[in-house]
Amino acid sequence: MIDKLIGDKGGLYGRVSRQIYLAPFTLCETEQFLNVVKKMNYNKMQVLDTYMIFGGIPYYLDMLSKNSPLTVNVDNLFFDTDAPLRAEYDFLFRSLFIKSTNYRKVVEFLSKKLEGQTREEILAGCRIEGGELTTILKNLNSCDFIRVYYDPNKKEKGKIYQLTDMFTLFHIRFVKNNNGQDRKFWTKKAGTGEVNAWLGYAFEQVCLHHTEQIKAGLGISGILCNIYAWKEKGFIDSDGTKWEGGQIDLVIDRDDKVMNLSEIKYSKDKYSITEKYAETIRKRTSLFRKQTKTKKALRCTFITTYGVKDNDNKSIVDNELTIEDLFR
Repeated sequence: MIDKLIGDKGGLYGRVSRQIYLAPFTLCETEQFLNVVKKMNYNKMQVLDTYMIFGGIPYYLDMLSKNSPLTVNVDNLFFDTDAPLRAEYDFLFRSLFIKSTNYRKVVEFLSKKLEGQTREEILAGCRIEGGELTTILKNLNSCDFIRVYYDPNKKEKGKIYQLTDMFTLFHIRFVKNNNGQDRKFWTKKAGTGEVNAWLGYAFEQVCLHHTEQIKAGLGISGILCNIYAWKEKGFIDSDGTKWEGGQIDLVIDRDDKVMNLSEIKYSKDKYSITEKYAETIRKRTSLFRKQTKTKKALRCTFITTYGVKDNDNKSIVDNELTIEDLFR
């Protein structure tokens, strides 16, 4: 549509009267669809778990049966014999993109480094000609498979491309290499370390899809912000001091001279900050200030499902958001 109709120089050039950007549902809209339209009677945690697998795509959400729990629905849609969504990933790319193999190559390469990669890294890893890669990245971004952000602390100050499509992330992690022999694969997988690790990352992506809701929860909706992830390797500075590496899930760099350094935690209960983890956060904050040389105020922000448990280490938290804020 973009290359052959909207951007084409042929007979239809200039005749498109209006473009409409149709975004996926937010968590709030997904909740309304599931409970008002589908009569699923899901609580917010169930809606979140559903969103982390299917994203906010009504076509997929409409396939859910209210007579089955989510785990059974996932088995029926992805892992059962002739499951309707088992081949959806391949079909989706073939139907959307010419040379879909290269699109898949880029997406699957991005899935290996969850915080995102530069164009130069993608070029080296995928070995796709530069002009074609430019088109692929533009189209993937237009179709909401990836997001593009700027990390101002990188020397090259270039764009970072990050895979954020929930359905694609789930398929690559669990469906792509599944042999299809276990019809109850997801039901049996629930609660395993592999699934728990994916839940943590998937929740981070949900938060990236809801940055406007996060800003609203912090009371900064009207403030311009640059939002990005941050990561630094360990090093020894010129004074011989050894610094441990670290990463920050979400940096909200605000125009009002404040930065929210956000920890994103998926948990089935209130998240408990241990003394060791509190010290890790303090060291990471010091590392961030040293490497970025920022003079802005740094606020430790926790975005969790049910909030942070009230203990001696909670004092490190300046701002706290929960799943309720994401459903704004």
